[in-house]
Amino acid sequence: MFESVNPYTGELLGSEPALTDHQLSKRLDLAQSAFLGFWKLLPIEDRVWRVSRMADSLLANREDLARELTLEMGKPISQARAEIDKCARLCRHAASVADEQLAPRAVHDENLRASVNHRPLGGLLGIMPWNFPYWQSLRFAIPAMLAGNVVFVKPAPNVTRSAMRLSRLLEEAIGEPGVFQTLLIDHSQIESVIAHPFIAGVSLTGSERAGSAVAALAGKHLKKCLLELGGSDAFIVFEDADLEEATQAALTSRMGNNGQTCIAAKRLIVQESVLSRFTDAFLSAVSSLQCEDPLSNHARLSCLARPDLSDALTRQVSATLALGARPLLSGGLMPGSETRFMPWVLTDIPPASPAATEELFGPVASIFAVPDAEAAITLTNATRFGLGTSIWTSDLDRAVNIASQIEAGTIAINQMVASDPRLPFGGVKHSGFGRELGPEGFLEFSNIQSITLPSPT
Repeated sequence: MFESVNPYTGELLGSEPALTDHQLSKRLDLAQSAFLGFWKLLPIEDRVWRVSRMADSLLANREDLARELTLEMGKPISQARAEIDKCARLCRHAASVADEQLAPRAVHDENLRASVNHRPLGGLLGIMPWNFPYWQSLRFAIPAMLAGNVVFVKPAPNVTRSAMRLSRLLEEAIGEPGVFQTLLIDHSQIESVIAHPFIAGVSLTGSERAGSAVAALAGKHLKKCLLELGGSDAFIVFEDADLEEATQAALTSRMGNNGQTCIAAKRLIVQESVLSRFTDAFLSAVSSLQCEDPLSNHARLSCLARPDLSDALTRQVSATLALGARPLLSGGLMPGSETRFMPWVLTDIPPASPAATEELFGPVASIFAVPDAEAAITLTNATRFGLGTSIWTSDLDRAVNIASQIEAGTIAINQMVASDPRLPFGGVKHSGFGRELGPEGFLEFSNIQSITLPSPT
């Protein structure tokens, strides 16, 4: 049984039963029938208009979807609405370019007559997290479905109500059961899904530990695998940056979604010559935040999504302080609450501490001072993660040169790191492998098939 609990109030919202093995088998059979008898056979234009209809459905149900998400995991309601808007933009953009991205490519010269085609693989499993349950599910599903695949999404246990609501909307938009399904299953059932002959690939967004386990299962059963894992993204501020813009971007990036974002600006790396100015401005901005009811339209910070997340973050901060870090702003759990977590701002952070080496998933900002660009690059790369980096400078040529030396999947210059439907998204090193979105996202779970014909005589 999966229970949904409001993390801000502790109220039990409801529960959903896990699928039995027999029910799971029926779901897999349904997906295979939908793939072979319907979705795979549809012309691309028919898949496109169904995905376009998903965008309309998302926006028509925007307020209900946002409220459900806010109640289940504590995301401020304005940010929940923004997540749904982004999902609708994804559907519309992907639908508008799918025909071009998936079109056959002719390869002809005097000795060759061939085409490169993109065929669906079949059934795909997406194991999705709780922090952006709508966006990350659709980021995986929409390009894969337009390519002709059918998909299953296994949601995180604490956002099952949001996942089921999304699933019902998408099934209505598609007009055929089995193309998009939500699987409420236990961890013990995941291997049986990955092992099933119809499942051709698996995508996971989550922790390093979960990624390692899923990659091992995918390898065992010879299935294609895509992983988007944790991050400890650097936010580099040089002395010639617009400090006002950089400060506001750092605040939004680090504290958005209550600090629970993989691509948040977790390590603020600031050139020494502007360190005090940036730090003063950032501290002032963070100090203005208060834990508020996430259903309030004005809320910018509310609570963490579960009590165990608060416990883990508290341990990481305590260990970092014990090793010698200095708090510029002290936060932590509010009295009488298990999830309302006020921000910390730390500095003088030891290299071996959790704030330097681990992902801190919550409203904790870590400030590091560097003398120059070379030191900034070295510190940025001194992590096992490689998801994204934000660079702030008025010298764009220098920024592009620095970007080429940084080990990360996305570099944002004078802006926050963000995923965009038009661009491939993913990480390197322990942040995962494979790409979602952009042209590459359509092909990640496609059979790229070459067909050769006799050369012209």
